[in-house]
Amino acid sequence: MNGYFLSDLRADFYMQRIVKNRINYGTRARIGVVLPSGNRAAEPQFSAMVPEGVSLHWTRLGLVGTTEADLLAMVSDVESAARLLKDVDPQLLLFHCTAVSTYSVALEAEVVSRLESTSGCKVVATSQAITSALRALGVSRLVMISPYPEHINLRESGFLRDAGFDIVGLKSIECANVEEMMAISSERWQSFAEDSRIEEADGYLLSCTAVQTAEVVEALEASLGKPVITSNTAALWHCLRTLDVNDPIYGYGRLLSAK
Repeated sequence: MNGYFLSDLRADFYMQRIVKNRINYGTRARIGVVLPSGNRAAEPQFSAMVPEGVSLHWTRLGLVGTTEADLLAMVSDVESAARLLKDVDPQLLLFHCTAVSTYSVALEAEVVSRLESTSGCKVVATSQAITSALRALGVSRLVMISPYPEHINLRESGFLRDAGFDIVGLKSIECANVEEMMAISSERWQSFAEDSRIEEADGYLLSCTAVQTAEVVEALEASLGKPVITSNTAALWHCLRTLDVNDPIYGYGRLLSAK
């Protein structure tokens, strides 16, 4: 009896290893992603969350700082990124930088248009993903949490207000660059968000693509009792739904787990 039991355990173990190590070659969809050069969080988070058969193809544009000049310099030549990603024949491109895409409605539209013109495929931006995700969850009164300095927070909160959201709270651990952002642990973000609780809010946004927040979404939803999204969970969800990939993804909050 013990022999059969141990054999079953070994079989389960090896099957889990096979599933875990399965490689996504884009048999269902390929997504090209344009990412700030200093970002170390988005790729591992997307890789952990992406469903079977969807492949991710990345390229970068220079951005490590948080000044207005830094943000605008990133989009000075978005066409170079589009030309590189075009070669993998993606079904969708994602321009994945929260601070740049929420800089203004005009800049969001310009970046999307330039990328589409060069790549020849559909393009979405992180800003669009965030607003779509919040609407899908029925969030209208929002607490925004970020690692940004004041000038970025003001622009992003203004962008969200113009999109129809009521910002009832704005909390920030101000960082000057991506090194400082990545140095903040997921545990600190969880504690910071829990300390930022506002009862009248009906949802929380942990903004920025370059921070360790995706892994605490589910715990925060349990402790805050409200929907929680991050720039990365919203972006992946929006890309998948745009491509009509509707697999529930568990462990990262109600947005991704909903069928």
